[in-house]
Amino acid sequence: MGRVSEKVILVTGGARGMGAAHARLLVAEGAKVVITDILRKEGEAFAAGLGTSAIYLRQDVAQPEEWRQAIAAAESKFGALHGLVNNAGIASIAPIEQFPLEQWTKTLAVNLTGVFLGMQTALPAMRRAGGGSIVNISSVEGLRGSAGLHAYVASKFGVRGITKSAALEAAASGVRINSVHPGLINTWMTKDFDSSSFPIPLGRAAEPPEVSQAVLFLLSDESSYLTGSEIVVDGGLTIGVPYKCQAPESIF
Repeated sequence: MGRVSEKVILVTGGARGMGAAHARLLVAEGAKVVITDILRKEGEAFAAGLGTSAIYLRQDVAQPEEWRQAIAAAESKFGALHGLVNNAGIASIAPIEQFPLEQWTKTLAVNLTGVFLGMQTALPAMRRAGGGSIVNISSVEGLRGSAGLHAYVASKFGVRGITKSAALEAAASGVRINSVHPGLINTWMTKDFDSSSFPIPLGRAAEPPEVSQAVLFLLSDESSYLTGSEIVVDGGLTIGVPYKCQAPESIF
């Protein structure tokens, strides 16, 4: 028996990167997974490779009707909805004085409105299933600032906040809502980054499956007493600036 055996879980942005890692681990641990993404070709191929425990559905997370279709597909195909991973996200960088309003609006639509719509649409289905767990993927940029990433930072702080307000409302009906805050992760979004330029105490970027382990924990019954919480998966990036020092030969 897997850690999420027979649970039905929807993962947005699941065609590649962290979303794909989450979906792969969830299937391996016994879940039925609905993978959504705007990348149809990649999504269909990935879901097919996971076998009969996964299906792909094209979804723009900023569109309310597409959320209704995704939730309906999960219930129709697998009979219920027990979990949601709000993973879809985008980012762009520019000085604040030159940051395009169009990009600001698009980033918040995907990263924050998408999370809001996902919780709003999934909660009734989870109540029908008798409870469940929602995992909102925020970021270390939801805990601190980062020059140039203004829309991304704003959206990820928003995800962190709405996780807590929604968790307060959902607790009585048996639905838990938590956020995960990854640091530098080796995905297509960060392929041009030099990890050595980041002050990460553990000295490296993470691989997507390392974040997936936190997601799996929050979706499983092992985290039954966690709601409104934050799990930071950043190799120590946000705890301080590391430095090398040589211990004195003697303190006396």
